Amino acid sequence: MEYNSVRKDLILPEYGRAIHRMVDHLKTIENREERNKASKTIIEIMGNKNPHLRDVEDFTHKLWDHLFLMAEFNLDVDSPYPIPEKKEDAGPIPLSYSDEKQIKYKFYGRNVMNMVKTASGMDEGDEKEALIEVIANLMKKFYLNYNKESVEDEMINNHLLELSEGKLRIKDEYNIDSTSDILSHKNKKRRRNNKKNFRKKKNH
Repeated sequence: MEYNSVRKDLILPEYGRAIHRMVDHLKTIENREERNKASKTIIEIMGNKNPHLRDVEDFTHKLWDHLFLMAEFNLDVDSPYPIPEKKEDAGPIPLSYSDEKQIKYKFYGRNVMNMVKTASGMDEGDEKEALIEVIANLMKKFYLNYNKESVEDEMINNHLLELSEGKLRIKDEYNIDSTSDILSHKNKKRRRNNKKNFRKKKNH
């Protein structure tokens, strides 16, 4: 079981922990061809955060810079652009928002839907399994934002099956965060934010 208190800080928080975990897994892929293929998949998922800009040349370059930054520049893949130096600050990407009307379960968001679509089209293998595990954990976290009481993994699995048209499912060997762990982290974060707000009001 992985507890939130021991998780490392995110290098680019705007991408979230899911993509950072994918980048960490990317660095462990020994086969170069598979590693290159996985890196392009991650770039595609990163680009989905700005679907209207993803085909812009400079924007795509920025995505590759961010990929190397999240990998702490310890990544051997065939980038279409010069590999940035470690001192370079790629900076955050301004996120845009798209139409959510076609999403059946709006609390999951379009980014999760894009990840489900990407995973559904991947060949079987470790990269696909790692992405499905990330998606399942994200879905559980987002569901608990919508329903703060509880959620069973079976329900998340049923939603995943439905959204992927039966192509993706949660397997027993996946490391799915417990409801209590997720809610505990949310409560700790809320208490920290309340303390910060209290100090700000007190200083004014």
